[in-house]
Amino acid sequence: MPQQRMDIRMIKDILRLKYQGALSHQRIAHSLGVSKGVVAKYLSLAGAAGLDWQATAELDEAALEHRLLGHGSAQTRVVEADFASVHVELRRKGVTLALLWQEYRAAHAGQRTWAYTQFCAHYKAFARTLKRSMRQHRRAGEKLFIDYAGSTLALVDGTRAQVFVAAMGASSYTFACATADQSMRSWLGAMARALRFYGGVPQLVVPDNPRSLVSQACRYEPKLNETVRNFARYYDVSILPARPFSPKDKAAAESSVQVVTRWVLARLRYTVLANVHAADAAFAALLPSLNNRAFQKLDGSRASLFASLDAPALSPLPAQPWQWASFKTVKAHIDYHVEVELHRYSVPHCLVGLELQARITDALVEVLHRGHRVACHARSWRRGGFTTLDEHMPAAHRAHKQWTPERLIHWGGSIGANTGLFVTQLLRRFRHPEHGYRRCLGLLSLAKQYGPERVEAACTLAMALGAGHYRHVRDILASGRDKARLPVAAMTPEWVSPAHDNLCEPGHFH
Repeated sequence: MPQQRMDIRMIKDILRLKYQGALSHQRIAHSLGVSKGVVAKYLSLAGAAGLDWQATAELDEAALEHRLLGHGSAQTRVVEADFASVHVELRRKGVTLALLWQEYRAAHAGQRTWAYTQFCAHYKAFARTLKRSMRQHRRAGEKLFIDYAGSTLALVDGTRAQVFVAAMGASSYTFACATADQSMRSWLGAMARALRFYGGVPQLVVPDNPRSLVSQACRYEPKLNETVRNFARYYDVSILPARPFSPKDKAAAESSVQVVTRWVLARLRYTVLANVHAADAAFAALLPSLNNRAFQKLDGSRASLFASLDAPALSPLPAQPWQWASFKTVKAHIDYHVEVELHRYSVPHCLVGLELQARITDALVEVLHRGHRVACHARSWRRGGFTTLDEHMPAAHRAHKQWTPERLIHWGGSIGANTGLFVTQLLRRFRHPEHGYRRCLGLLSLAKQYGPERVEAACTLAMALGAGHYRHVRDILASGRDKARLPVAAMTPEWVSPAHDNLCEPGHFH
């Protein structure tokens, strides 16, 4: 195993004891617990660098190390790796430390380089110096961490806006927005806004275990709400809640919440915000400065890392924006309607008695059977009302619905003038026209049985006799009385002059 480099303070002690104390190599070695060879080595390096004790005392440790150890030949000096670049490259898919070590050796061929074990040890020492949010090795485009900040924003109306925070795992590129609450609708709406902000979809979305999203919290198999699963299917993304009481599972979100609190919320502490939309506008104005801030120990910023790492690895967004939808289990009643928020919507009559799924949005109500859409209606807010499509009705019901007073009168007029008049009088006999529908349909069946000419003649005779029921026309046709020629006076109603101002009373002419 190669010797470890001697501590620079020990080297400074060797020079002090030699130049200031004038001790021998042996006494210096005995005093410091090192070998005479080590003492001779560093005194030789100091002589080559032209250092005496006065010059050495004025140098700090970093400058002394550079003077003593920075003048070695290229053959003896170890070429250090750019571990900031190594840390970034490790986030790319398929990149490993072994591959980066081989590239490091190849880039410095002919020079002294670290062995693989030393390379890994030096990288781990470098990684420990970074902030917690940058320690975990996240693959590009793999995970999006989301959470709500504990801090809130005061609004003019006395309410407080909740602060939603999202961060990409590899670049820590941060998104924040304000919502009115932490309901499921707010969670999913904020997630959809975050995906639009990033311009793509990661492989995983990692939230906490909020009741709004997780119907059954479990360390091993958490169960998501149906609406949340529908959101995941729409964006073709997996939602994997962090383990309960395990904040390290979403350390990037925890760190980003802290960054947003310090660099966004703290700047808004004296700002008067009228509503949630005003808070959103304030966030949008401050986020670029947060994401463009340069890292302290890495090259670039959140924005530059996102552009080079995460953005190319994200999947494309769907063509249409996501819309809020809730799901409800419903049952098709005997009238082939399902009830959603006290309004009834029709479904195909063959589904009567089956349990179905209603997908409810602000504009539509869709009914699903085993994942297939069987009905779609414009959403109605009228309680107690019905929305019915003709194609969902049985054939008999559809035929019954098609018979209206106007249609029946038109049908009677197509046979003859007196048949149309008979149908009109028949419908007027009842308080509600539907009571006369069956009688009119009876006349239709008589027309099919005896022909239109005989029905017209039978209706003419019935009206002349003052008989206005279906059974009268039926009996006339059955007895054949319609075949007898009627008097002209019976067939043609007597003309009566209409009343007007030019008519005079009979006594006027005496």
